[in-house]
Amino acid sequence: MKKYLAEMVGTFVLTFLGCGAAVALGCGSENTAAIVGTAIAFGLAVVAMAYTIGGISGCHINPAITLGCFLTGRINAKDCGMYMLFQVIGAIIAAAVLAGIVATDPSLVTTTATGANACNYGVTNGIIVEAVLTALFVLVVLGATSKDNEATGNFAGLAIGLSLILIHLVGIHFTGTSVNPARSIGPALFEGGKALSELWVFIVGPFIGSVIAALCWKAIATK
Repeated sequence: MKKYLAEMVGTFVLTFLGCGAAVALGCGSENTAAIVGTAIAFGLAVVAMAYTIGGISGCHINPAITLGCFLTGRINAKDCGMYMLFQVIGAIIAAAVLAGIVATDPSLVTTTATGANACNYGVTNGIIVEAVLTALFVLVVLGATSKDNEATGNFAGLAIGLSLILIHLVGIHFTGTSVNPARSIGPALFEGGKALSELWVFIVGPFIGSVIAALCWKAIATK
């Protein structure tokens, strides 16, 4: 249970700080500074949590990462399901808190008031972008935390966080960047509308990417 609670807390922090930065900075496709700031916020949140709960649960804080770990034999089916459940719970709580903060000041209410994702160029584009970016992200996670990288294992959290910054810099323009179904579910439930109707894209796309990453890792891993 401690592992599951750690995943809930970690996903709360990631969702609240990442989406909170997007809201506070007014992140949009035309606001370059806000895009960079939001990308950094998500990456630093992962770094912080990696060194906070990594020793407890492995700091997946993302169902796509959990699926990748399951497919590569790093966790069992029970932990896979429970990790995902608590990750979603953490993201929903974070979105609820963020929505409550936004509700206290009408000037904060925008079309992305909770940092929810949207397919800016259609669902096909969204699925492709989310699948490709998630595949790259999960591949970094699998590699950085593998036994093959014993010499650099202490820097895994940093590598993962930096890669998430890069992924957001690419993806925010197209989808707002999810690569994490839990991070999308929480905000979408409170934002509703387009975010909720397109939520399936941000579940299916990342899971497809996770499967691709697991297959690639199995093909290249030496241990």
